[in-house]
This record gives sequence, C-alpha cells and structure tokens, in this order.
Amino acid sequence: MATKATIVEVPGPDGLREVRVSSPDRVVYEATDRTPEVTKLQVCEYFAAVGEGLMRACRDRPVALERWPSGWREGMTLSTAANGQPQNGEGFYSKRLPKGAPEWIRTTRVSSPNGRPIDELTLAEPAAAVWAAQMGALTLHPWAVRAADVEHPDELRIDLDPQPGTGFAEARRVALLARDVLAGLGVRAFAKTSGNRGVHVYVRIEPRWTFEEVRHAAIGLGRELERLDDGVTTAWWKEERGERLFVDFNQNNRDRTIAGAWSLRPRPGAPVSTPLSWEALAEIDDPRSLNLFTVPGLLRQGDPWAEIDDVAHSLDPLLELWERLPGGELNFPPDYPKMPGEPPRVQPSKKVADNWDEHGRRIE
Repeated sequence: MATKATIVEVPGPDGLREVRVSSPDRVVYEATDRTPEVTKLQVCEYFAAVGEGLMRACRDRPVALERWPSGWREGMTLSTAANGQPQNGEGFYSKRLPKGAPEWIRTTRVSSPNGRPIDELTLAEPAAAVWAAQMGALTLHPWAVRAADVEHPDELRIDLDPQPGTGFAEARRVALLARDVLAGLGVRAFAKTSGNRGVHVYVRIEPRWTFEEVRHAAIGLGRELERLDDGVTTAWWKEERGERLFVDFNQNNRDRTIAGAWSLRPRPGAPVSTPLSWEALAEIDDPRSLNLFTVPGLLRQGDPWAEIDDVAHSLDPLLELWERLPGGELNFPPDYPKMPGEPPRVQPSKKVADNWDEHGRRIE
C-alpha cells in the first residue's frame, strides 16, 4: 500500500512554503556499510536543511535537474544522447521545467548553443530545490549565469577531473595549487568537492564577459597549472591525457553545467558536492564522509562560502594567461556548432595515443 503524501515546510521570502511530497517512504539510496538507507522524504528534508547555503551559491540561477524518479541503485545509468538518439537509462536530465509545477515556481528562458530556447527551473527560493527533489531530482546543475543576465556568466568554474590512475588526492593537490595561482593574480577562489573524486574551484566574476571569453580564462589557468605541475593536463582527447588530472575548461561553455553546491550525487551513501574552506579541503582524505547525514550539521557550524559574493573579480589576469601561454584554441564538445579558430574535430588515432607513457608524458 502506498504511503500517503506528506508536507515539508520550507522557509521562504514570505514565510513558510509548503511542498507536497508524494511516496515519502520510497527508498532513494540503499543502505551501505557507512550509511543507512535514505528515503524520498529525507532527500526533500535535506534540501530544506541546506537551503540557506544553497541560495547563497545558486540563487536566481536556472538549473537542469538530474532526476532519478525511482531512486538510485548501483548499476543504474543516466540517459544521454548519442548520435542524436536518446539512450535508455533510469536517470535523465530535465532541462525544461517538469509538468505539474506549482504556480510559485519561477523559470528563466535560456538558449542552447544552437539558439533553441529552454525555460528552466530557477532557484529563486529554497522550496524550489525541495520541489525538484519531490520530482526525483538528486543533483541540481546550475548555469553560471543569473536570471537577470543570461548572456554573461558571473562565475568561472574550474572542474578538476581525475583520470584513470588518479583520484581525490591529486584533485585536492591541484585545487590548492589553483588557489595559490589565483591568489597571486589577486583573485579569491572557493572550493567544493564534486561528490565523487574531483574538486571544483569557483571564482565570482563581473558579468561582462561572454561564455567563450570565460572558457578562454579557464584554459589560461589550466595551462598555467600544466606549466607548474606535470600531473595536470588540458588535453581534450582522453587518449592524450594519460594519468594526469584534467582541467575541464569546456564546463564554462553555454549550457554546460556541473553539480551545484550542496547537491546530492547518485553514488552509494548519498554523497554531497560540498563547499569547504581551503583548510578543510587540505585535511580531508575521503570525500564520502560528506553526505546527506553529515553535511547539514557542518553547514550549521558556518558556511565556507559565506563571503563568495563579497567580490566580483575581473577576468583580465586570466585572459592575459590565455593570450600569453602557447597552445591556441582547443576543441569544443562534439554537440557544439563548429566554433571560430577551433582545431579539427578528429580524434587522435590509436597510434598517436600509444605515444604516451604511463605518466602522461609523450614518448619521442
């Protein structure tokens, strides 16, 4: 017999907002040796508990929803598009606002790289995230823009993505290096775990550059990290990366998003993409300890991103790196239109790939 729906009350701009939660006892995450099982109601209550921090990081941002309506289990897959055809999976992305949204939910019209308009849910208040969780969303994927200006990002995102043979320790090391490089340029950065093995570094910027210019700034920083640490790469083709940490500069493109701050991830134990102080990041060894059960208590002790909106930085120092360091334009994702100055979209042959040793260094 199905469990009756319940109500979660969420603080909002005009008092408490009531969000109806259907099937509250549905198991979304199974128990692990570290964590008990997690129900749909607990997921909704989690987003309500982190609402203040979530708004500080993501307020007024349009978001794509990563939805797992039946819950998440190991072995489940996320539907993607390949060769223009949708692939079957238990999870999927909702870029358009799901049907049945209450009247108080706000949307923002954004456009795809091909100019297709999309009306996405906007995180105007914490209850919007709770309603998204009611619709099966675990991970919120915010744009790098605010609703008031969808053409000019107000944050730079550095996605440090471990490749095979690397892990969280390498991502943590490079994130700390990125902090130091940015500080040397007069730029204050903030960090969070990805919810898996990676680390994300964020910088609030003045909203006056295009997506392409922000992407160039990310490439400039990535190349400076490559120059300082031979365990870092900006190589777009996986065959060329070796066992190095990849700086995914293309996450700064229009409509490209990464897991938002305080979002859950579809992995065992309900891990969270968790903002941390730099001191806490330097000390943590296992990001799995940051999960639905532990993170709300950490946030109550203080938000490590409390000052993230205090300064909006200029991109000029990073764009100077882009201009000064060699390498030129890099590839865009394959579903993007051909972009000015882009190299040929020809994947390296296996022969080329074999010219790299186990440390990601080219064999002459």
